[in-house]
This record gives sequence, structure tokens and C-alpha cells, in this order.
Amino acid sequence: MSFFKKYDLVILLSLFLLFSACVSTKPVIMNKISFAENSVVAHRGAWKKLGFPENSIASLKHAIELQCTGSEFDVRMTADGVLVINHDPHYNNLSIEESTYEDLLKFKLSNGENLPTLSEFIKAGMENNTSTKLVCEIKPSEISKERGQIIATKVVQLFKELNAEHMVAFISFDYDILKNIEALNPLYSTQYLEGNKSPEQLKTDGITGADYHFSVFKNHPEWIKSAKKNNIILNSWTVNESVDMDWLLANNFDFITTNEPELLFERIAQFKASYKDFKLIWADEFDYSGLPDSTKWNYDIGGHGWGNNEKQFYVEKSIENSFVKDGKLHLTALKKAYENMQYTSARLTTYDRFLIKYGKIEVMAKLPEGKGTWPAIWMLPETLRTKEEEWPLSGEIDIMEHVGQDPNMVHVSLHTELYNFWKKNQYTHFERLTDVSKDFHLYGIEWTTNSIQFYIDNQLFYEAIKGENGKVTNNEGWPFEKPYYLILNLAIGGNWGGEIDDAIFPAEMQVDYVRMYQTVEPKN
Repeated sequence: MSFFKKYDLVILLSLFLLFSACVSTKPVIMNKISFAENSVVAHRGAWKKLGFPENSIASLKHAIELQCTGSEFDVRMTADGVLVINHDPHYNNLSIEESTYEDLLKFKLSNGENLPTLSEFIKAGMENNTSTKLVCEIKPSEISKERGQIIATKVVQLFKELNAEHMVAFISFDYDILKNIEALNPLYSTQYLEGNKSPEQLKTDGITGADYHFSVFKNHPEWIKSAKKNNIILNSWTVNESVDMDWLLANNFDFITTNEPELLFERIAQFKASYKDFKLIWADEFDYSGLPDSTKWNYDIGGHGWGNNEKQFYVEKSIENSFVKDGKLHLTALKKAYENMQYTSARLTTYDRFLIKYGKIEVMAKLPEGKGTWPAIWMLPETLRTKEEEWPLSGEIDIMEHVGQDPNMVHVSLHTELYNFWKKNQYTHFERLTDVSKDFHLYGIEWTTNSIQFYIDNQLFYEAIKGENGKVTNNEGWPFEKPYYLILNLAIGGNWGGEIDDAIFPAEMQVDYVRMYQTVEPKN
């Protein structure tokens, strides 16, 4: 007996509900509730840390205890029309859509719970809950598109019957399900998951949010700006690494869906402490492959020693020396004769691409090891390139320098006409870290009118203060009041790089991301 013949009464009843809801012309006015003012959506509840089953009532209640702003869960429908909570289409090797609820009840969740029905789940979510929205993912039917619409209508009807419409936001990979929910009641929050619609298209179709995998937004950064312009909610799934959380927080996403709500709360606290005065204005996350993005980077080229008797030739657009792979920028030095030099490498800059004056600059990097390597993350002013000033009158900001002959010793410096390494009186600090060539570390500065603070892994490393210890504050003493550009390079040998061990090649500096933030002026 076919599925539809066996359960035709259920299907006809659901179709009647769908028709009744669609012909209603008066939208339901939903109650107001103050949800937690954070961006944390617990993915299938807060289950991981305490070992609860995913999509269980226990994981839902723990999300409420944590005061997540949302707890996501997945809805499917059994063969006898019972709405149940489960992510996968099968439960204990039984097809949910082809099994009765009584069949499924024979198997318990790992904590002893029954497989929850949507009705039980909603009631549990409403109990002692003033913080956490129920983020209901309606799974498309594996049987037919029509059955998916029936499931969606039954879900909407149940929230209405339980007076829980003010508690819910609907999400789905099925665009038509969301469009029909919006038609039933335009006041519902509906967020699309697939990631193949622009914010403009969502707005046109009445869908209120883009809830896409974070890689979609990294590949389409213009959608972030467009979503904000069109008042489309920004959400992202499933975000479990701190580096991705930080990027979404920096881009001011409304919500972040995660299996690690506790970690996300920690990152939010850190972000508020470290980034509250800054707005992200430029970034490269290196979520592509091939040569560095030419809209963001250009090259310094040549093998003339660069004022330090360096031994490399910096090559332009060489896939051997500068390339993006597996989410990282690789700057690679090779033992390879080129022009008049015996080594090749790369030096990327944002000159003619992006300049910044004051703000926060961050580079997450892993450094090469071995004698002769000299990686640097640093900044020079536009006035040097336009030949309005010469070095060191122009000024120089060294966010990070490291020489392989002195492993793990990281240097930061400022150079000016009056205070520079020639005179051995530059603003500088150096300290030995741990495993800079094995682990990624975050190198950055916070640059204001009165100081430049150097940070490593968000910890203050050194602060240079304008006029400290009686130092001159004019352009010769503090030339850091004009636009600068960023440089990433891997030098070989030279006055500081020293002796070169040819056994180390290829030597590589890897960069996970570069982010630059503008200082936000305080509101009066």
C-alpha cells in the first residue's frame, strides 16, 4: 500500500488547514517579549558541554538557563501526522516520515527522554523563559514538496494554538516553505538557510533574514552591507571556531548559530572589551584560492637589497611565492636564482588599495623558522611612495618583526627622523614568546592621536606614547598623523636576518586573516 493511500486522511486534513490559513486576510498580532540582548543561538540547543542529546528538551532548557537569545531545533512529521523534533530523516534506523510516532517511541534518547513532539517542545520552551526565542527549522519533506508545505502549515497552526507565536522564528532550506509562512502571517520572522539568494531577493519575497553558512558571507561580503541596507536579519551557521565568531562579531551580525554557546559568550565579552570603539572597514579572510586578491593587494618588486642588504628578489604574482590555499595566505621564500639574487620571496602591500589613519590593525600569522628568515608585518606612509618625504622622516610602524637566528623573539618598533634604529633610540620592545613558528598568533596595534599600542594575542605588549620622556612631538619626532599602508613580507638574510641556512627552504609565513578597523567617534 502506498504512503499516500495509507495516510490520505491525514493529508486531506492538512491540506484543509493549509487552505484555511492561506485564505485568512487578517494577520495575527503577536505578543511582545524581551529576549536576551546577545547574538547567541544554540544550535539544536545547548547540548555539547554537558553531554545532552541534540534537539532534546534538556538541551533546550540549558539554552534557556544560559540565556541564549535563541535555541534552534529541527521539525519533521511522522507517517501518522505527529510533529517531532529530530535533525536527521531517520531515527534509530527508522524513516521518520514512513513510521508512526508509536514506532519511534520504542527508542529513547541517550538521556532517557522520549523523542520530543513539537507540542512538548514548545510547552517546555515557554516555561520560565523570558530570554530565548524558539528558532524552528522546518525540514523539507523527503517525500514531496507538497508534504513539506503541509508540515509547515501544521507547525504554524500548532504555535498559534499554543499561543506561542511571539516565541518563534522560522528557518528552512526550502524557500517555498518560508514564502508560504510569510503569506500566512507577514509578522513572522523567516530566515533562509541555503545561501543562494541575495538580500535584495529576500526582501522582494518578504523573507526577513539571511541565515547562511559563514563561508557564504565571506565569499559574498557585499551581501553583509546589502542586508543591513535592506533591513535583512544577518545570521550565520554553524560557527564553532573563535576566529570565525570574531569575524562575524566584527561585522556586526545579528545572530550567530553555534554548537559552542559558552565559547561564543566568551568571545562576545572579549569583543566588547577589545573592539567596542572600532568598526571593521577592511579585511581579507583568504577564503579563496590562487593569487592574493588584486583588489586588496599589490606587490613591491625587486632585488636591490631594500636598504638592508637583503638577499631575496621580491617577485610579482608568482604562485610559487605568494598564494592562497586552505584559507591561508602563504608567503614563501625559495632557494632559487632570479635576476641578480639567489632567493625569491614576496612582499605584499595595500598601497593604492587601502590606507588607514588611526584605528586598529590585526594580522593572525604563523612565522617561518630557520636562520636567515626575517618576516615582518609593518606600515609605511603614503608620503613615502609619493616622494613627499624620505625615510625615516616619513615614519615607520613595525607591528611585528622576527629573525630566525633568534627564535621566538618578537620585536615591535616605531622609527622617526629623531628616533630610529640608526641612532639606536627608536621606540621599541622585544620579548620571547612561545612557538611563533608552530602556532598562529594575533599581532596588532591600536593607533590613536596620542599613542600606538602594540598587542599580541589581545594582550598589551608595548605602548609608545607621543611625547613620552620628553620626546619631540612634531613631525620629526611623531610622524604618525597621516595615512599609512600595510606591508606583509618575508625577507631573507641582510643586516639583521644574518646568516642563511639553505636547508630551511622553502620557508613560509602563513597569514590566516588581516583586519583593519576604524575608530568610532563617541556619541554626544
